[in-house]
Amino acid sequence: MVSVRSRFGSAVHRGLLCAAGAVFTVALVAGCTPQPEPDASQQPFATEEEAFAAAEETYRNYVDALNDVDLSDPETFEPVYEWTTGDANAEARESFSQWHADGWAVTGASVIELVEPRLADGSDLPNAIELAVCLDVSDVLLVDDAGQSVVAPDRPDIQSMSVTIVPATSAPNGWGISEFEGREGAPDCG
Repeated sequence: MVSVRSRFGSAVHRGLLCAAGAVFTVALVAGCTPQPEPDASQQPFATEEEAFAAAEETYRNYVDALNDVDLSDPETFEPVYEWTTGDANAEARESFSQWHADGWAVTGASVIELVEPRLADGSDLPNAIELAVCLDVSDVLLVDDAGQSVVAPDRPDIQSMSVTIVPATSAPNGWGISEFEGREGAPDCG
C-alpha cells in the first residue's frame, strides 16, 4: 500500500508519505541513494528497449507490492523489499518497521499515471535507468495509532518522481529500485 519513505518524506519515507501523504510515494520520492557500481559483464539486455521494459516492469511490480502493504502485517513488506536494492531497500525496511512499531495504518492505493524511461548513466546500453514517474496518491491515507492523518495537508495528489533502477541480482527480474527523488520539469504530471 505505502512505501514508507516514498510517500512520507525520505526516499522510502517520502515515497510513502507522498503517496500516503502521498503515503506510498514518500518512500519513492524521499531519498537520494548512491547507486552500486554495475558490472558491465553482466549486462542482461541486448537493446535499450529490453532494458527499459524491464525497468518499467520493476517499477510497476514495486507499486503493486506497495499497494498490498498492510502495516500491521510485516510479511506484506517482503514483496516491496524484493523490488528495491541498496539505500532504497534499507530505507524501506527502516520506515516500514517504524510505522509497524508505531501502529500506523495505510489505506487506499497509488495509481501509476505515467512512466517514461531515460538512460541514467549516459551509456549506449544502460547499466542504470531513470524513470520519470507520475504517481496518483490521492486515494492513499496514512494514519497514526490515534487515527490521525500523518499526510501533509499540502501533499499533491499526483507525485512527480525520478526513480533509478539498477541491476540487482536479488530482484525477481534482475533489476531493483535504488533511488527515489522528487522531480520537476518534463514530463509534467499536471
